[in-house]
Amino acid sequence: MFDTKIAIVLRNNLQSWQKLNVTAFLMSGIAGQNPEILGEAYKDRTGNLYNPLSIQPIIVLSAGDETMSTIHRRSLERGIISSLFIEEMFATGHDVANRAVFAEYGPQDAKVVGIAMRAEKKIVDKITKGATMHQ
Repeated sequence: MFDTKIAIVLRNNLQSWQKLNVTAFLMSGIAGQNPEILGEAYKDRTGNLYNPLSIQPIIVLSAGDETMSTIHRRSLERGIISSLFIEEMFATGHDVANRAVFAEYGPQDAKVVGIAMRAEKKIVDKITKGATMHQ
């Protein structure tokens, strides 16, 4: 049904609150880059309005440190603009601080805890090879 795929890959040793936090942040980046993935607003039977949600399914995967680094490298090699969350961002409290700490690292030394992307299905599958379904 979709030519593209949205995948979120989380490092497999995160605490539950970290997994949820990272997933939310990463998906906000995907929605910001691809506003067309948002459908119409939801309305319940009494007329209350709710935010629109993604029209496309989202797969959540898990990987170890080495595979996370590989997935990050593959996404860069293929020119895929992704959402990335690094470990040091857990110690910050707002967007400006997040971007400042993020800028201190490069692909070689970033401790990636989460990455999300939307691209052609085959490309996403190749990039995320080695990751498993999140448990």
